[in-house]
Amino acid sequence: MKRLVWLMALVLMSNFALAADYAREKKWADEVVPGVVAGDPVYLEQPDGHKFLTLYTPAKDARAALIIVHGMGVNPDWGLIGVLRSQLPDRGYTTLSIQMPVLASNAKATAYPATFPEAVQRLNIAVDFLKAKGYTKIGLVSHSMGSRMSAVYMTGKPDAAVKAWVAIGMADRVDYRKVGVPVLDLYGENDLPDVLKNARARKTALQGKTGSKQEMVAHADHFFDNMDEQLVNIVSKYLDQQF
Repeated sequence: MKRLVWLMALVLMSNFALAADYAREKKWADEVVPGVVAGDPVYLEQPDGHKFLTLYTPAKDARAALIIVHGMGVNPDWGLIGVLRSQLPDRGYTTLSIQMPVLASNAKATAYPATFPEAVQRLNIAVDFLKAKGYTKIGLVSHSMGSRMSAVYMTGKPDAAVKAWVAIGMADRVDYRKVGVPVLDLYGENDLPDVLKNARARKTALQGKTGSKQEMVAHADHFFDNMDEQLVNIVSKYLDQQF
């Protein structure tokens, strides 16, 4: 009996350790919101009552709306995500950059799959928000861990309004054949080892998919440091072909 109680306690402790860190989310929000220049902070609510931050930036006469999905442990205005969410509206795309579930700052990437169900839930909520705003054409633009999270959504049952996906810095051997929309698999010449190692498998999975392609950007690292304009140009040019 003592052994059973101990095992149950371990399971509960493990689940607690892997739960999304809402306190860390709040800390990010408290830091991000006061500095927002482009767009407006909007909090969306999950069925359990938890509210997560999004940054909504409408474009005049938008071609489509884009959900921008950040990587591991960061926020919806971080790095290249902040660049994409604030500059793509100038190219004719409304953006909704959303806070994805984060774990403790010392959590490793191998722990993050535990957050994927909640990530999918947030993507569904984001789609519903944009549809309520009148958008019938929606795209996903994701980076790093956000691309892994988006893969779970896109290979499951995505909303029919989602018409295209730009997956940046995808580390997994995701089977794009299970994705029903055009995909741009985008990565850098100097990307992370797993991104580079699995690039060929991802390219193979894209073969025969209408409107889909893989693109490797010369000299770029995983974060496209010092390549903001080139990144926005590549993403917007691809999306223009889909919308």
